[in-house]
Amino acid sequence: MNMTDPLGDMLTRIRNGQAARKDSVVSPASRLRISVLEVLQREGYIRGWTREERPGSPPTVRIELKYFEGQPAIRELKRVSKPGRRVYSGVKDLPRVKNGLGITIVSTPKGVLSDAEARVEKVGGEVLCQVF
Repeated sequence: MNMTDPLGDMLTRIRNGQAARKDSVVSPASRLRISVLEVLQREGYIRGWTREERPGSPPTVRIELKYFEGQPAIRELKRVSKPGRRVYSGVKDLPRVKNGLGITIVSTPKGVLSDAEARVEKVGGEVLCQVF
């Protein structure tokens, strides 16, 4: 089956896993997905992730979900730039989520960064998703 939005699929798996109170979810692995997971882990929205390889099947990523006092650490996870409509932003125009309480994940020439890291590096790029 051909997937048109692999990153959107992973974000949906995370949303669904937290709605079902799962400890972890599994998603196919790719460099972009792993880069986004590294940002989510650095910012404290997930506990961690591990890459799993099985002979004869494509590699997968197991994402350890995080909860705080019984509630998911991620309240809102929204895809911004989609395959049908790409959204780009300069460093001065990077959107703030909930007045700085959430993060925006941006794909920049210096890698996949949170909006705060992109401001420090003074780079803009494609706005991938917003997390709160």
